[in-house]
Amino acid sequence: MNLELQDKVIIVSGGAKGIGEGIVRVLAAEGAVPVIIGRNEADNRQAVAAVEAAGGRAGQVAAELADPEACARAVRQVIEQYGRIDGLVNNAGVNDGVGLEHGDYAGFMASLHRNVVHYYLLAHHALPELKKAKGSIVNITSKTAETGQGNTSAYAAANGARNALTREWAVELLKYGIRVNAVVVAESWTPAYETWIQTLPNPEEKLREITSKIPLENRMTTPEEIANSVAFLLSGRSSHTTGQIIHVDGGYVHLDRALANA
Repeated sequence: MNLELQDKVIIVSGGAKGIGEGIVRVLAAEGAVPVIIGRNEADNRQAVAAVEAAGGRAGQVAAELADPEACARAVRQVIEQYGRIDGLVNNAGVNDGVGLEHGDYAGFMASLHRNVVHYYLLAHHALPELKKAKGSIVNITSKTAETGQGNTSAYAAANGARNALTREWAVELLKYGIRVNAVVVAESWTPAYETWIQTLPNPEEKLREITSKIPLENRMTTPEEIANSVAFLLSGRSSHTTGQIIHVDGGYVHLDRALANA
């Protein structure tokens, strides 16, 4: 299926690694021009080089997304360089373990800036160009908003907000023909996930336990599988889909866990 993304300029926050990198690769393979916004310029450029080596096009802007002014500057740089924005994928964030019992106000607020404030700011600053293009927004969110995880209040709150903003923006932007959807991630193998699981006692045993509870094929969702759904939602092929919160998770959140071992 031709997703009609040829030459579309699409911002992907946190697009240098993990799920974001998977999204960048899939968009480039579809002929789009993904533009990574992320804090580490070396990582950004490495991801761009990988896309170019595969015959695609990509760009990057180095920016600390927890800094509101840096968000504004980054969007301006994309517009200055490419002259347009056709889509936005809000993806950057980190499950930073700011909990209730052992957390504090400063840590909680800093986590919200790391995980949801820049979703709002990038969308806000990109909106004039998205209106011109009748573009699309896809917010990447996490199961923690629905299932909880423990000891990660700020991240769970940020993801609840991501889900709520998806629906809110879908309503507000109807009049511009801008569609807004979310893709919910449950268990996906990324460098950040690998780092996290290595902090646990018996990480290999824990990984087996986690994957055994994923109903479809008892395996983690790949970044490419998430990216394929994101590309579809950005494309004109999903022209009447908006305000949807779509779980690409092998049934992890909604299916009976007893099925996993059936």
